Amino acid sequence: MTGINAARTAGEAMILFDLKCHTGHVFEAWFRDGATFEMQKLTGEIACPICGETKVSKAPMAPRIGKSRNEPQGIGGEETKLAGELAKELERLFRHIEENADYVGDQFPEEARRIHQGEAERRDIYGEASESETRALIEEGVEIHRIPWIRRRRLS
Repeated sequence: MTGINAARTAGEAMILFDLKCHTGHVFEAWFRDGATFEMQKLTGEIACPICGETKVSKAPMAPRIGKSRNEPQGIGGEETKLAGELAKELERLFRHIEENADYVGDQFPEEARRIHQGEAERRDIYGEASESETRALIEEGVEIHRIPWIRRRRLS
């Protein structure tokens, strides 16, 4: 059974799901409703905060018991503030990478190897690699850094 927790935020009901990415990480995410979760899942808008994987599903979770039905059970003010600060820092990091590195897309493993072996110009690059490709690069001694690249939301 998939657990659902609900909370009211500024008069709007929200649902909390435990999610699990394709690589096995479990994390929580809030949604307006179940349909919003399904739509964001289909469009790849939900990413694991640990590895960036966008193949996610609902994970089984235990229900949370609150003090009363009318009392919100969402995250607290301090947690919300920290999450906002983290989001700003990630946005700053993403901007820095985009402005200072070459995007090589799914050619990342091959291009990283070419740079490592001296076959291509030494430069900063970013792109996508599967879990097995990432592991192989690390085993080969290629210096890489994994960053959970979370799709940014449009503000308009």
